[in-house]
Order: sequence, then structure tokens, then C-alpha cells
Amino acid sequence: MNGAAPSIPPLGAVADPLADPLVGLRDWHLPEPVSWWPPAPGWWLVAALGLVLAVVGVRWWRVRRRRTAPTRAALAELAALRSRHEQGVDGRSFAAAISVLLRRLALARYPRERVAGLAGRQWLDFLDRTGGSGGFTQGPGRILAEAPYRQSGQDGLDPGLSPARSSEGAGLADLADRWIRANRKPRP
Repeated sequence: MNGAAPSIPPLGAVADPLADPLVGLRDWHLPEPVSWWPPAPGWWLVAALGLVLAVVGVRWWRVRRRRTAPTRAALAELAALRSRHEQGVDGRSFAAAISVLLRRLALARYPRERVAGLAGRQWLDFLDRTGGSGGFTQGPGRILAEAPYRQSGQDGLDPGLSPARSSEGAGLADLADRWIRANRKPRP
């Protein structure tokens, strides 16, 4: 033996690549990021449910809008009648126009057999039963039955129905507004 000490390889240096099995491994790495497409099955269910809810919502909105169209049109026409009346349209034509408006909406909301033949006191009773709460037979609404038979100027109707000079015109318009709003939905 020669007196020399055996040589120890330095740390990290491998004398024989076959002696260390970890030498040929690559360093650790992250997996590929998860793709957003295709979505998981739960997201497909959420999307289908959302689509169904959107279709149902749009159909409900359209049916509701169609159902309330006569009421919206009647309220718009009543507002136009009020503005024309405030500009000086005579009271008789104002009362007649409101009566026609109420009858058209009643024909749209109720069966024709119940509404078409009504006139005078029966018409006012019908209006009270269906939302007038007494305002047509005992309040300003009775002018609907009386106006066609009054002479011009009698009881202050001709100029006196002006809301600026009398409460009859404003009361009739308010009563018609309440009746229209009470009859928003079609009834049998």
C-alpha cells in the first residue's frame, strides 16, 4: 500500500453516471394550465338553466305587456283628453269622449254581451260595480248619463266643466283614471 489516501470525489461530482440513478432526471415542472374550454358539466347545466329562465322571462314580459296595452293606451288617451279640456274644449264633448273611452276599455276587458247594450243608469251601475265604487251613480260620473241631454250652458256644463272653473271635469277625469287603473286585467 502506498501511503496515499484514497481520493474522495468532491460533493456534486459523480465519478460514474451509472452509479447514481438520479443524475438523468429533469428538474420538477408545473402542469399545463387548465383550459376554460370545454367547460365542466355543471357549467353546461347553469348555462341551460339561464337560457330557459331568459326565454320564460321574455315570454312573461311580452304576455304582460300585451295584457296591459289597452290600459296604457286608455291612460294615454285620458291624458290627451285632459290637456285638450284644459285648453278649452267644451264640457259636453269632454264627457262624451270619456264615456267612449270607458266603453272601449270595458269592451276590451269584459264580454261583449255584458257591456255592449248598456246605457244610462245601467251603464253607470256597471262602471260602479267594476271599479267606480259609487262615483258614477252618485258622484261626478253621473254626468256621463246626463251630459248628452243637457242644453249648452245648463248647470254650467258647457264652460263649467273646465277644471279651472269647476270640479266636475277634474272629478270626472280622476274617476275615469281610477276606473281604468282598477280594470287593468281582463275579467270574465
